[in-house]
Amino acid sequence: MTNEEFIAILDSGEEVAAFSEVHLKMTELSNEAMKITSELNNTYHTPEEIKDLMERLTDREFPEGAYMFPPFYTDCGKNLKIGKNVFINSCCQFQDQGGITIGDGTLVGPKTVIATLNHQMEPSKRANLLPKPVVIGKNVWIGANVTILPGVNIGDGAVIAAGAVVNKNVEANTVVGGVPAKFIKYIETE
Repeated sequence: MTNEEFIAILDSGEEVAAFSEVHLKMTELSNEAMKITSELNNTYHTPEEIKDLMERLTDREFPEGAYMFPPFYTDCGKNLKIGKNVFINSCCQFQDQGGITIGDGTLVGPKTVIATLNHQMEPSKRANLLPKPVVIGKNVWIGANVTILPGVNIGDGAVIAAGAVVNKNVEANTVVGGVPAKFIKYIETE
């Protein structure tokens, strides 16, 4: 199975049966991601070296103006799309197999967790995986220690308060916070 075939299956939202060919490909890509992130995280790298490592990890260009502070963790890397001028702070954990898109100009606070996979509730199928993408708009500010759950869309210009657990969509130009995250206020724009 190619990486492209794998991504197409995960992007379809189709359930992934435990120990299937797709599940085995997940394990293969996870091992590759662990190898690359281990290299990324265990010594100092210049911005150019970080760019090169992220391009190996994601199999795509690390965009203009994008920057990150390692350590950084992911279970795949191949289904992560990062926009221009995105900043990813230290100790973030992205479970991108179900697909993560981060829009231009977004700021991701330290220790942010973005999850894109759930497990079946039925105990006999618990190891099966249910992929749902996370889409983060442009110019979003995600505070420290935020958790974003599978299937969430965050609108342009939104602010996610530190420590929030985001389990549903967030409107553009709003502030949300809490566990679970709730609307706090609208952001006045020019």
